[in-house]
Amino acid sequence: MRFFATFLISLALCIAQDSQLYRACTAKAVAQPELNTCATDEAARADADLNRAYRALLSKAAGQPEAVAKIKAAEKAWIAYRDAYLEAAYPAPDKQVEYGSIYPMEAALLRAQLTRRQVAALKELQKRFG
Repeated sequence: MRFFATFLISLALCIAQDSQLYRACTAKAVAQPELNTCATDEAARADADLNRAYRALLSKAAGQPEAVAKIKAAEKAWIAYRDAYLEAAYPAPDKQVEYGSIYPMEAALLRAQLTRRQVAALKELQKRFG
């Protein structure tokens, strides 16, 4: 039963990915380690997008030191939230044993999904600084 639930989560995460680079990578992958690499690369791309959105937001808010301090505090809190969420999603101490060879892919795709949500939130916040 646990395997089936893990499979469904993996399928949902894979479907949720919208990067052409990710889809192209997985289309060529023939084994789980390659799929894990595709997912890790996707998470890295999402992190790069996050860093760009964060820098753009700080730039827009630069004239308001109080806002900049609060944005930095919010981003630090979000990172703690993201890490706690990932840990809650995969709570086993030995993740590889508990979740299998698919774990690195699942975790990376979940990280990418959470990061994309934060990118959208930062872009939305950016609008407030016109």
